[in-house]
Parts: sequence; C-alpha cells; structure tokens
Amino acid sequence: MRKKIEAAKANGYRIDLTPHIGWARVSWRGQVIAESDQALVLNETRHNPVIYFPRADAQMSLMQRTAHRSHCSFKGDASYFSLVAGESRAENAVWSYENPISEVAGIKDHLAFYTKAMGADFGIEVEA
Repeated sequence: MRKKIEAAKANGYRIDLTPHIGWARVSWRGQVIAESDQALVLNETRHNPVIYFPRADAQMSLMQRTAHRSHCSFKGDASYFSLVAGESRAENAVWSYENPISEVAGIKDHLAFYTKAMGADFGIEVEA
C-alpha cells in the first residue's frame, strides 16, 4: 500500500486536507443534516473538493448505516449511510472513512455527502 501511495505522489497525485474557513451546512428535504465551523476540505487530484463534517455536528439520527462499502488506495475503506426522513430516503448518500490511512487521519470521525444521491434539494452552504 505504501509503495502505491509513494508512486502516485511521485507522479503528481496529491491529497491535501485543510480546515474549512468559516462555516458549512448541508441540508436535505428542508432539514439541516450537518452544520459546522470545524469542517475540513479534502482536495484530491482529478476530483472535486469534498467537505468533511465532524460527526458531532451531524444529525446522525437521520442516518442509517448500510452494508455498502468501498475502498480507496489513498484514504482507506469507506462505510456508507442512507439518509431517512419520513418517507424520503437517499440511499448511500453519506460516507465516512472510519479508520483512514495515516496520510488523511484527519477525516476520521467525519462525514461527506453525495449530492446526486440526495436529490435536487441538496445544498451545501459555505461562508468564509
């Protein structure tokens, strides 16, 4: 694993994790799902930036863990959650690296959101 990461870095691949300046909020179906002034921004080569919210600042009661899993050589194994509010459900709309690799250890205990899975009224608001 370490050799693959080092080879990718040598070829210009980067992952940078920085604090988000200001606050960020994610909403779905008119409900605030997460809101924080402690969010992180993960910038990764060939990907759009992703905002990671601390779990402590998220409405975990609206999330149900699913069996879905994925693996990223640069971050580790991801677990997924569906959002559930009344009759509405967004399958696997939330993911978390519960035991990330050391290079991105800062995303432990954080959540990120798939906009497409959440439907049209998804929104992330940010303020600097």
